[in-house]
Amino acid sequence: MDAELTALRNNKTWSVVPLPPNKRVIGCHWVYKIKLNSDGSVERFKARLVAQGYTQQEGLDFFDTFSPVAKMVTFKLLLAISTIKHWHTLQIDINNAFLNEDLNEEVYMALPPGLTVSNDVPTGTNLVCKLHKSIYGLRQSSRQWYKKLTSTLLQEGFTQSKADYTLFTRGKDDKFIALLVYVDDIVITGPNIEALHQLQNTLHQQFKLKALGQLKYFLGFEIARASHGLFISQRQYTLQLLEDNGYIGCKPAKAPMDPRTRLDDQQGEPLTNPSTYRQLIGKLLYLTLSRPDITYAVNTLSQFMANPRTPHMQAVSHLLRYLKGSPGQGLLYPRNSSLHLRGFSDSDWATCPITRRSTTGFCVFIGDCLISWKTKKQPTISKSSAEAEYRALAATTSELTWLQYLLQDFQI
Repeated sequence: MDAELTALRNNKTWSVVPLPPNKRVIGCHWVYKIKLNSDGSVERFKARLVAQGYTQQEGLDFFDTFSPVAKMVTFKLLLAISTIKHWHTLQIDINNAFLNEDLNEEVYMALPPGLTVSNDVPTGTNLVCKLHKSIYGLRQSSRQWYKKLTSTLLQEGFTQSKADYTLFTRGKDDKFIALLVYVDDIVITGPNIEALHQLQNTLHQQFKLKALGQLKYFLGFEIARASHGLFISQRQYTLQLLEDNGYIGCKPAKAPMDPRTRLDDQQGEPLTNPSTYRQLIGKLLYLTLSRPDITYAVNTLSQFMANPRTPHMQAVSHLLRYLKGSPGQGLLYPRNSSLHLRGFSDSDWATCPITRRSTTGFCVFIGDCLISWKTKKQPTISKSSAEAEYRALAATTSELTWLQYLLQDFQI
């Protein structure tokens, strides 16, 4: 807490003033978290002051809030290209990222717990913090930070991608640099390690950052390198999911879903506590980012989140037992792969017993690296299997077209 308050003071995040008449005050609280390494060990303990942004009123305390984050397909494409081209990949973490941009609105916050009156604030009654900088918890904080980072990168000569607004590129040939942003986590890659370190130093002059070295752990993804390529998985995330739900010692299943199972919204009894089912589906959806083998099963089970029943929970249990048999399964990106873009499409006609809608499935490779896949129920009913196939091909073509624009940003 002391370190956080010191950082807020040094950054001139607020000034303590008496509350003006007819002004609203938002609260604040402390959030404590444990940062883990990729092997599950504790990296550090962390305390963060968070404003209670849920009490803000639109039009008074904030206006625009939207801020883009990197698509996971872009992240996997960046990993695949950097592996094939033998590029260096570094990771940067911005310290207190949201404190780097000024607020456009006038926002007053209650004094944070732990702020000593004698040393830090003047004496008086009805004192509040008038915020000058964005702070975690405010609705507009993410947008303000992204605006600040974007303007800084554009001044440094980067070009913002039109296919993914969180991707920035600069230079060409051996001076090429690609930078991908996910809030305050940044990945940079390129053939010249000296150019990457120079960029790190330049950003450090603008923001306080922590250079984490070679990319090993990013948003729950564990990244391991070997002479033959790069391996990406969510092993620690999977083991934690199994442990939290009591499946760490269960008997493994051989398939994600029993092929004889046909789920609908009528069979079985409604669950007494559907929130457990919904939480599990949410965690499994994030796991599909590196596990294409469970994508179809999770997509099917997520269609019953509004009113889950006992057969649906049994299918989730079967899926968790399948994960127990292969918690470290993931994707291999070989170094000797080509850069040929290939897409595969399929459909399952009228597979949904409730709506009779068909299911689209596709996967996209760059060389031998699987970078994109999807299983999704089609938005309308197809009157023939040919129509269902056509809709699936249209979805695949859209993905391939977007990836071609993205590859142009990577100068491929």
